[in-house]
Amino acid sequence: MERPRREGQRGRLKTDQLDAERAARQLLAGQAGKRPRLDATTQALRPLLVARAGAIEARTAAINELRALIVTSPAELRERLQGLTQAGLLSACSRLRPGSNPSERATIALALRSLAQRIQQLTREADTLEHELQQRIKTIAPQLLNKQGVGPISAAALLIAWSHQGRLRDEAAFARLAGAAPIPASSGKTIRHRLDRGGDRQLNRALHTIILNRQRTDPTTRAYIQRRINEGKTRREAVRCLKRYLARHLYRTLEAMPTT
Repeated sequence: MERPRREGQRGRLKTDQLDAERAARQLLAGQAGKRPRLDATTQALRPLLVARAGAIEARTAAINELRALIVTSPAELRERLQGLTQAGLLSACSRLRPGSNPSERATIALALRSLAQRIQQLTREADTLEHELQQRIKTIAPQLLNKQGVGPISAAALLIAWSHQGRLRDEAAFARLAGAAPIPASSGKTIRHRLDRGGDRQLNRALHTIILNRQRTDPTTRAYIQRRINEGKTRREAVRCLKRYLARHLYRTLEAMPTT
């Protein structure tokens, strides 16, 4: 007997017929055109988040280039720079003086100084964008930042995906959007669910980041994960369950925000 087909990515796809039927039902119910599709206030966070992500990505690439260059640098430079913390390494490289001597050491010193200064500039840029996000979120949704483990980056991803009250019909739809809804993956006598690989991956990443922060600082979160593991679940399955509960809690927090 063949195994029944499981709902995967194909189950998430839409069709023009379903879209047309949904639009007709909304029109007949008098719900069409009452709300904008996305809220301009929350969507204004998107370019700041994108710009910061670009700065972080470029900084990571520059750090990798810097460390790779140190490995192949002359022994005098390599011994001087290896073993330093990242902050100490950037400080030391930014103070290098190549001089006018056209030697290999001078060339590498110039490249190291350039990379270090680029990393420092990108760090300042990322910090400035994160500060701006935090100030805007304090105005839009200060209660989000009061939640344990929720920082400005995660809060911005939550607000962008949620957009405004009424956009999502309930917390189950929010969990589905976040890729935190349980998907049946049972086989034979084994009853289990698997991770959802669809949905808004930035929103899913925000939930995952919040859980990682809570694992380090919240004894209740650690106790919940350990209890699930003791019940026979893997750590990944325990985190998946926790993501679903977190999605429900954050959705209710967002929906309870006062409207402006």
